[in-house]
Amino acid sequence: MKLAAIDIGSNAARLLITEVQKDEKGIESFNKLNLVRVPLRLGFDVFEYGNISKEKTSMMMQTMKAFKHLLNAYEVKHVIACATSAMRDAKNASDIIRKIKLETDISIEVISGDREAGFIYENHIAENLDKDHSYLYIDVGGGSTELSFFSNGILNYKESFNIGTIRLLKEMVTDTEWELMKEIVKSFTKGHKEVVAIGSGGNINKVFSMSKRKDGKPLSFDLIKDYYKELSNVSVEDRISKYDLRADRADVIVPALQIYSNVMRWSGALEIYVPKIGLADGLIHHLWEELKRPVDLILK
Repeated sequence: MKLAAIDIGSNAARLLITEVQKDEKGIESFNKLNLVRVPLRLGFDVFEYGNISKEKTSMMMQTMKAFKHLLNAYEVKHVIACATSAMRDAKNASDIIRKIKLETDISIEVISGDREAGFIYENHIAENLDKDHSYLYIDVGGGSTELSFFSNGILNYKESFNIGTIRLLKEMVTDTEWELMKEIVKSFTKGHKEVVAIGSGGNINKVFSMSKRKDGKPLSFDLIKDYYKELSNVSVEDRISKYDLRADRADVIVPALQIYSNVMRWSGALEIYVPKIGLADGLIHHLWEELKRPVDLILK
């Protein structure tokens, strides 16, 4: 069965098309057929002006129409579409969503930060790792950071913070907000087993790619700090030319590393795994769980 998830973030919109299969033993496999990313950068409008501009609205509409064509080409019947921080804050979000539904038949739900954290956790990466550690999911986006803390086989804590890469670039994050995040992270990790971080988001995936680490191997806290220092000391133009970064990645990667390094420091995490998952993957798993019961009946 082919499923699709659309994630409309503050920096980019993503379409993930996945085929879910079961073998003769009933073991499920999720095979990515296509992942398309369009750098809409909605947060640059919303966090400064409170609305999505006509230009960005047009870009978003064209993107959704393109996604619709791909969904038709892949013959995808089941789609879930969610929007996060920028659309949560945009005053004209409902009008745009209504127009997209009318012209593409794609229904977009603006989800809360708490639900966003929950969807990311639905990738269940921590459940496949050893039980000798606690695990902290860190998902850094343009408008917010979602944290989910997993210890002793239980999801202990999840929360969304309005600290994201675009907000930091716009100097819209206060010292008070940083201090609150610090206190909360220290509070929910205190007294638990040694913390290992699990990172998601385009920026940490890029850092992992730059590190040349083998898949499945973690990045160290010291390496995250080193990349933060190294990239902070060069211009955006130099990041593009020297590190082969896209323009829409070169500006946000430094504030992303600032967030990852701070959260790792406060939680005591010395390593971070980068399993190349994100909100779209979690949405696919959520959609599959919703569909699975009738599918099981069909397969029988």
